[in-house]
Amino acid sequence: MDQSILDQLNADRAAKVPVALATNLTTGAQGLLYLTGKKGAKDWPHAVAERARAVLLSEKAETVETPDGPVFLNPFNPPLRLIAVGAVHITQALAPMASLAGYAVTVIDPRRAFGSEARFPDIEMSNAWPDEGMAALKPDLRTAVVTLTHDPKLDDPALVAALRSDAFYIGSLGSKKTHASRLERLRQAGFSDNALARIHGPVGLAIGAKSPSEIAISILAQVTQALRQQPV
Repeated sequence: MDQSILDQLNADRAAKVPVALATNLTTGAQGLLYLTGKKGAKDWPHAVAERARAVLLSEKAETVETPDGPVFLNPFNPPLRLIAVGAVHITQALAPMASLAGYAVTVIDPRRAFGSEARFPDIEMSNAWPDEGMAALKPDLRTAVVTLTHDPKLDDPALVAALRSDAFYIGSLGSKKTHASRLERLRQAGFSDNALARIHGPVGLAIGAKSPSEIAISILAQVTQALRQQPV
């Protein structure tokens, strides 16, 4: 592998940028392709650049046939992350479920009585205020953000940060009435209706969930749906 390509690949991985390594199996030519399809695409046939996005979304390598020979696409994705704002009962069920599903989970709650290691064993905790916690975590294309406190002082700053990020999923707990009020506050903060449409509220798939554990299941299912059904 050319040293410049290796250096860029390592830099992308350190920066948590999804990137696919393209290798022409006939000529040995290599290059990097990205989820946005803007960088690197000009150096490869359209079919290769097009499939690079699909490979990154599916997380499965594949070979694309081209007039210049077969091109192997190998995805290098950052780890999946879930940021949960609010160390509540639902979060106690959601955090271990998400961990089992392959997410690196961080729970943000400045209320130390809620956000304690005793209540969330083996889960990364942040007792920062949500705006500070989100700024430190820097949600990216492989990050889901869920707010669960019902308290605008905690949920709203996290939602503002999430909407300004590339998070692939944003969800917020609350009734339809609560969500309508939340959206109005965010409009007043300058967000358009198109931007606000990114927020899943009330959070979770409509499966009739009642208990904290059932609600957690509905949330993780919706996060999975958002991850796996992104348009290619």
